[in-house]
Amino acid sequence: MNFDIALWLIQDGVTTGAIYALLALALLLVFAVTRVIFVPQGDFISYAGLTLGMLQLGLLPGTIYLLVGGGILISALEGYAAWRDRAPGRLLRVLLLYLALPGALALVTAWAVPRKLDPVWLMLLTMALVIPLGPMLYRIVYRPLADASVLVLFIVSMAVHYALSGLALVIFGGEGLRTNPISDLKFPLGTLQVSAQSLWVLAATVLCMAALWAFFERTLNGKALLATAMNRVGARLVGIPTATAGQIAFWLAAGIGALSGILISPIATIYYDTGLMIGLKGFVGAILGGMASYPLAAVGALVVGLLESYASFWASPLKESIVFGFLIPVLLWRSLSSRHPVVEDEEE
Repeated sequence: MNFDIALWLIQDGVTTGAIYALLALALLLVFAVTRVIFVPQGDFISYAGLTLGMLQLGLLPGTIYLLVGGGILISALEGYAAWRDRAPGRLLRVLLLYLALPGALALVTAWAVPRKLDPVWLMLLTMALVIPLGPMLYRIVYRPLADASVLVLFIVSMAVHYALSGLALVIFGGEGLRTNPISDLKFPLGTLQVSAQSLWVLAATVLCMAALWAFFERTLNGKALLATAMNRVGARLVGIPTATAGQIAFWLAAGIGALSGILISPIATIYYDTGLMIGLKGFVGAILGGMASYPLAAVGALVVGLLESYASFWASPLKESIVFGFLIPVLLWRSLSSRHPVVEDEEE
């Protein structure tokens, strides 16, 4: 390896690490607020990348069927509760939010497909189709299990991932898709040729992190999420609805996953099951950050990206083993250096 190759590997590692950083932040956010290890986080990458790819090909994406189907199911659940409580105003809101809005998005998508709109509009339409799947999942699957143990929630998350992966295979097929890049420009930087797509990835990551910081520090909903993450019982006692906090967390996680899918799909071919491996590497970054600190999670994800890049050069067949094997000493160190309150409570 010479210096030029090392620079190329650093560029590749930083680009992929930026995507892992976004996913690490989303995973950490969901876990802190709801105690859910959100394994399906990577599935939003697959859904977003494949949805955008089908739109660019002039095909109707199957995402609309999931969106409309989920809306009908939630309308039945929430509508019955509103009817039972004799709350016509709430019933109207439910019908508008979960029936009218998904139906309108489906019609807009059907109208847009044959017209080959500008790529920016297709990206926005992709976000509009994929992001609502996050809060829908929360309402259907996780909210009824809000008081379950972390282990039960993890098992449910695995089941949700396999369900979403199977549905993606049905509605998208087994063929992979790669979308058109936002820009084909390349900028010379010494011996490097920095692509505009890589710069878009880095810029989007920085802007997303800045937006999350502003959301948590400057908005009431963001502070409510922080309070819920610190102490769920205390948040309930001061009047913060933890169910609403969980729904907002899933909105944000789905948005980050959809954005990641749009950014990475021009760089790598996306298949129906691609998101799992990418999401797991974001999870590795979150663990390296201690599953407690957003900045450390982002730094850990960048380390994972660089480690993967150099492992691909030195031992490509073993790169996944090297990345995930790196967790073993980290988990061992954290296990030896941290307290275990559950064990202490059991002894008491």
